[in-house]
Amino acid sequence: MIRTENLTKVYNGIKAVDTLNLTVDRGEIFGFLGPNGAGKSTTMLMLVGMIEPTSGACTINGIGTTEAPLAVKEIIGYLPEDVGFYGSLTAEENLDYFARFYGMDAAERRERIATLLELVHLDGVTQKAGEFSRGMKQRLGLAQALLNDPLVLFLDEPTSNLDPEGVLEYRELIARLAREGKTVFVSSHILSEVRQVCTSVGIIAQGRLVANGTLEEVRRELTRADADTVTIILETKEPLPPLDLPGVVSIEQNGNRAAIEASSDIRDGIASLLRERDMTVRELRLLEPTLEDIFLSAYRREA
Repeated sequence: MIRTENLTKVYNGIKAVDTLNLTVDRGEIFGFLGPNGAGKSTTMLMLVGMIEPTSGACTINGIGTTEAPLAVKEIIGYLPEDVGFYGSLTAEENLDYFARFYGMDAAERRERIATLLELVHLDGVTQKAGEFSRGMKQRLGLAQALLNDPLVLFLDEPTSNLDPEGVLEYRELIARLAREGKTVFVSSHILSEVRQVCTSVGIIAQGRLVANGTLEEVRRELTRADADTVTIILETKEPLPPLDLPGVVSIEQNGNRAAIEASSDIRDGIASLLRERDMTVRELRLLEPTLEDIFLSAYRREA
């Protein structure tokens, strides 16, 4: 549904996006993760046909964004990070204005707009958009992005202005759209939000894609990249003996509990040693880094 081939954008000799190769299938909720300045928004602007790539190509449902930008816009919806509306118009009037670009007749516009305003909980709101809170503008932006019932929905930092209730409603809506077969592309720097809603992720740093797949696949890939040593947590009932085992790098001990840094997973060797000494093991596990730790390490490594 979404495909890029060596997608590159250069500004003043600097590659904001560097040979990006990416595929997102129909019905996926894809999270595009990276710190501020990593190239997320530039990539999204190329995908929606707002700017042209310096080199490479991107297609939406087989349509080239450079070759046929208007055809692409007919099948996509886009919520930018900084959404804007005509402040002197109501939510309904704003949506009616934008709906005309899709060639909807008056009856079709009224029906579609009523449905969307109810969906984003702005039905019955009569105040002008210029008086809206940031959260209300974000809700209206989502309604605008859905006006043409798009096949692909692009969302740039979609929860940045929403309150907790709005975030929950957004998650439910995105899941429903995916069940209907729509493809959702979410750009964000908030890992916890992506983890809640996305079925697959891509991580970009310094304009380059450093990992891509499901969250678990990305976790494994990045953990391997950083895996010079592992940390093993050990706790026993009796006082710990000396752990003179191959692969031990260092040990931090506090009574019957220890954090063992090793060159590989040596839990089997530790367990055998403790069994030989008839010791009771209360805990023996790998200390898994959090997703936040892993992703931050990937960003720093790329930088």
